[in-house]
Amino acid sequence: MHEQTKVLPRVAVCLAPGSEEMEAINTIAILKRAGFEVVVASSAEDGALILDGSRGIKLVADTSLIAIADEQFDCVVLPGGLQGAEHFRDSPLVVEFVKQHHYDGKLIAAICATPAVMFIPNELFSQSLMTCHPAFQSQIPEKQLRVKRVVYDKNHRLLTSQGPGTAQEFALEIVTQLENKAKAAEVADPMVVWPNMHYDVLPRT
Repeated sequence: MHEQTKVLPRVAVCLAPGSEEMEAINTIAILKRAGFEVVVASSAEDGALILDGSRGIKLVADTSLIAIADEQFDCVVLPGGLQGAEHFRDSPLVVEFVKQHHYDGKLIAAICATPAVMFIPNELFSQSLMTCHPAFQSQIPEKQLRVKRVVYDKNHRLLTSQGPGTAQEFALEIVTQLENKAKAAEVADPMVVWPNMHYDVLPRT
């Protein structure tokens, strides 16, 4: 009898002109370290695969979002950066991509300005708990806002985080939700993460 091959989580990381580089690259790198299948997709209307990030650093996508729009992923990641978040907000393709994956019960992960700038105007996750960059917290309804570095709303499969400095925690929490805490600890250990992240402390089984 052949052993069944484990299917690895499949993650789409969306990029836009002005996406925050640390949030995008840290997340991509950590998910790849976890062995996940990561597809980096450009949402640029002109189909450009090389985009200028928020600090002018070039970000390179694997494909255009429209080319994979009908495919299903276990998680959709949306980095921040104000310009990038505004691009996501104004892109019917990105909004529909997120809506469809949320409808299918998949994990949506957004960081920095994106929860406030993209989700709120598009009435996405209107009942979900979330956080965002401190500069945009006033845009999130008080009943939904949680001022924490990383917030996971398990009832709505929404993961949010605050900014570039929380990108490692954000990415490791994606690993935790798609796999488990032990996998996140395995990925974090050789990275020499901040001691107070506590990814070496596993829950009792």
